[in-house]
Amino acid sequence: MSTHTKTNSQSQAIDTLHADVVVVGSGAAGLTAALRLPQHLDILILSKSDITEASTYYAQGGIAAVVDKTDSIEAHVADTLTCGDGLCHPGIVRNIVTQGPAIIKWLESLNVPFSRQKAAPLEGLNDQSLASLHLTQEGGHSHRRIIHAADSTGLAVWQQLASTVAKRNNIRLLANATAVDIIINADNQQAQGLYVFNQTTDQVDTVSARAIILATGGANKTYLYTSNPDVATGDGIAMAWRAGCRVANMEFMQFHPTCLFHPQMRSFLISEAVRGEGGLLKLPNGERFMDKYHPRAELAQRDIVARAIDTEMKRHGLECVYLDISHLDQAFIKSHFPMIYQKCLSIGLDISQEPIPVVPAAHYTCGGVVTDQAGQTDVAGLYAIGETACTGLHGANRMASNSLLECFACAFSAAQVIADTIQATPAPGNLKPWDDSQVMDSEEDITITHNWLELRRFMWNYVGIVRSDARLARAERRINLLKQEVLEYYSHYHVTNNLLELRNLLTIAELIVKCAQLRKESRGLHSTTDYPQLNQLLADSILTPSNSSGSYVRFNINDTME
Repeated sequence: MSTHTKTNSQSQAIDTLHADVVVVGSGAAGLTAALRLPQHLDILILSKSDITEASTYYAQGGIAAVVDKTDSIEAHVADTLTCGDGLCHPGIVRNIVTQGPAIIKWLESLNVPFSRQKAAPLEGLNDQSLASLHLTQEGGHSHRRIIHAADSTGLAVWQQLASTVAKRNNIRLLANATAVDIIINADNQQAQGLYVFNQTTDQVDTVSARAIILATGGANKTYLYTSNPDVATGDGIAMAWRAGCRVANMEFMQFHPTCLFHPQMRSFLISEAVRGEGGLLKLPNGERFMDKYHPRAELAQRDIVARAIDTEMKRHGLECVYLDISHLDQAFIKSHFPMIYQKCLSIGLDISQEPIPVVPAAHYTCGGVVTDQAGQTDVAGLYAIGETACTGLHGANRMASNSLLECFACAFSAAQVIADTIQATPAPGNLKPWDDSQVMDSEEDITITHNWLELRRFMWNYVGIVRSDARLARAERRINLLKQEVLEYYSHYHVTNNLLELRNLLTIAELIVKCAQLRKESRGLHSTTDYPQLNQLLADSILTPSNSSGSYVRFNINDTME
């Protein structure tokens, strides 16, 4: 065990650290993996910002799990496969969905304050210990199966996970520490550590470990408008790619249909559950439009709703559309959506009396690092879980509230595999320290800011909700130019957090475009005007670092990614 003492201090210089397991990311997946690992292991959790800066912290909806006897595992699996538009891996879907009730029980053992029924419990639940849970419904689900804590489920879950982590003497938390790259042993191709930029000391330090878990979340800051926190820059996916891991299905970037359209809250999400409880999408004149696009109307899956809103906005020249729940009882709105109600009220919008202006925004990365269900990547000792990974669960379009379910299920599995194998894993040797003796401080940080904004803007315009070959080619040319500029900058100047994030975002943008160019069809979240029809071949788009042109690989429906 490391001689360093446990600390939550943001000013600790990490210099050279050793741990049995390093977890990169402090969201649901990362914290859960740390808690599920044996307590005799020394675990270090790295957070790029304050440890609350994770998508989990801001998640409103809930966790999809079958606990009602009127529901079934078969129905949950079927709904997931339908939303995934043919590309979900059924074996993975069934395995993860089946774990739902046990995951909810584990979270209840941590005292997560899930919402309860105010009236008599639902009759005949699968598990009577869960009988009093209040279940809501979201888009794509055929039953009420969303376990939630009002409209702040992510916050409630994160707080209990973080509180439990703080009580574990074998777990250390280090904030303001940005992972730079994975260190690979050239002899056995084993991940043995990583370089970490300490934002407090402005130096890059070396961390050694027997196992590394990437739980850095998604990559939605690649786009101009997003519901994600600022840290969602795809760091784990980019690092794994540079380390030699395959990446799959990055064209499937999910745009949440309803992000609040207001200058004071550009990234505030209006939960899927608002539509699940009766919210109606309308044009400025009060006319509904979703019934023209899908039989389920507002409860259609997210890709359909997002494209419908985008189409109506372009057709009518609108800046936004409106989500209206003012026809519901005010007491119901306040009790079911207290956080959304108060947030909107703080900007002068009473959602019990007037509709909510909304627009689609980049929300979830359905692709990612190719892994099995235990998070194992192509590199020994390197794991990816949560939104960083592509397990085959989500296919071409994630179903609402399956993401937290996947975080817990894969964190459980990864922790078990690591526990079973870590003693047989060779200890890291002496790692080469970071060398920045030949670089200087930059006086031109405006270059980073300009390139960051340019990247996010052309990704929104060219690689957004609807694409074309010409738009993808334009984006590719701009990415190549920016990559050259950033590489030159990276080679000559000391690294900064903004530079590292821009470097990763450019890698992510390139992966998204390359995957999108491979897919000659419109499926799920990938819609292209050049190929509006479905391809009969069901295939994953998989990129390999040694062959970045990628391949279109038919998947084995009973297995994980090939």
